[in-house]
Amino acid sequence: MSYNAKLGRVGTTGNTIVRRESGDGQERSVIHSLHTAAFGRADEADLVDSLRTEGAVLLSLAGEWEGRVVGHILFSRMFVDTADGPIAAAALAPVAVLPEFQGRGMGGRLITEGLELLRELGERIVIVLGHPEYYERFGFSCERAGSLESPFPPEAFMARELSPGALDGVRGTVRYAAAFGL
Repeated sequence: MSYNAKLGRVGTTGNTIVRRESGDGQERSVIHSLHTAAFGRADEADLVDSLRTEGAVLLSLAGEWEGRVVGHILFSRMFVDTADGPIAAAALAPVAVLPEFQGRGMGGRLITEGLELLRELGERIVIVLGHPEYYERFGFSCERAGSLESPFPPEAFMARELSPGALDGVRGTVRYAAAFGL
């Protein structure tokens, strides 16, 4: 993986590029439409917009294929409230790829490169709600999230340590950004 501060690129493979979102209005509109198309509804697109407005975004990456944005991932600030105080974590949500580009590895590239960049930025814990069969391949585990209280089914609530031992002895309740409406 490489990162060019000027271009914002994280990684390039063949015809694809994963890079930081530009933040301009036109690209934000494309990303909104992408999430709506990928999920068949606007909920996740609206979540991305609300997280931006709230200032909770840690990392937002766009995946391009031949110059066209076809995928997007967003990581936002969240906390685990423990008896000793809050512990910072990152929420992976949402990740989307246009339907006609799904199954080609773009989602996996966004996740892998996003996790690596978060590690480089000093993040230690990432939490996701999703299909274990998919997210386990990226190191997420329901077991690692077992001592964390959440409003979600335990079989779909997963955590990943970006720093070994980051969750050792951590017990508490997860607190997402207000945009999640939890």
